[in-house]
Amino acid sequence: MSKFKKSIMAFLILFTFVGTPIAATCYADDGTQIESKESGQKLDGNGVTNQHRAKSGFLQVLWNPQDPDVLGLFLWLFIFADLGLVIYFIIDNLILISPEKLMPAFVVNSVQQAMAEGDVVKAMQVCEQNPSAMSSIVSAAFQHVEEGFEAIQEAVNAASDLEQEKIQQRLNWVSVCGNLGPSLGLLGTVEGMILTFNKLAETQPSASELAGSIGQALWTTAFGLIISIPAVAAFYALRNKANRIILRMTAVTMELLNGLRNVEVAPEEGAAEEMPA
Repeated sequence: MSKFKKSIMAFLILFTFVGTPIAATCYADDGTQIESKESGQKLDGNGVTNQHRAKSGFLQVLWNPQDPDVLGLFLWLFIFADLGLVIYFIIDNLILISPEKLMPAFVVNSVQQAMAEGDVVKAMQVCEQNPSAMSSIVSAAFQHVEEGFEAIQEAVNAASDLEQEKIQQRLNWVSVCGNLGPSLGLLGTVEGMILTFNKLAETQPSASELAGSIGQALWTTAFGLIISIPAVAAFYALRNKANRIILRMTAVTMELLNGLRNVEVAPEEGAAEEMPA
């Protein structure tokens, strides 16, 4: 799957994830306004009752025209961007960390058939023509055929560690973005509390006037945890899955190369010349 398709999937999931509470808030706000009209309460110039104004919905937390907070808006943009990155990297690693992607059955079967025929060159060509983690491990083993089976084992282990590190580097982005969520949420909490105390210091605001700042603090904390919890769970699940696949690839590689166990190591020319007659 291309990066464009993965980005589209991440955007759709993010849109659904963020749009649901916004839509629910809009529905709740509309219901409150209708109820206030039916109850005959006095409306202000904008057609909104004081009771409706006191309610601090999610949209008002994002942006309140009566009390604009540019810093808070940028903070929400960072939170949504972090959420989108978490979704993207989880999708990316779900596609990457799979047996079909890391050790294709075609490569395993082709190498197995070539080794059964005793054709090492053919097996190497299969690995070169079908790049994958499995192909890299097998190719690394073939490069040390002339050095003996112990050298082959060391090459397989080294190549396996290298492939595991490559996967871990991409997987770490899930952990990084997941850890950023609570930090951004805590920053939103601090910013909301600062706004609240500034209002208390300047005037004597009512509870409804403080609701927006307090809502900012609580909503950002909640979104930070919503980002972090699935990201941490996905990180450990994908990491364990990757480790299992790497171990399986190592075992399959050693089984494929088991026929090279009795390979004789040819003596070096210099050593042969030094041997006494």
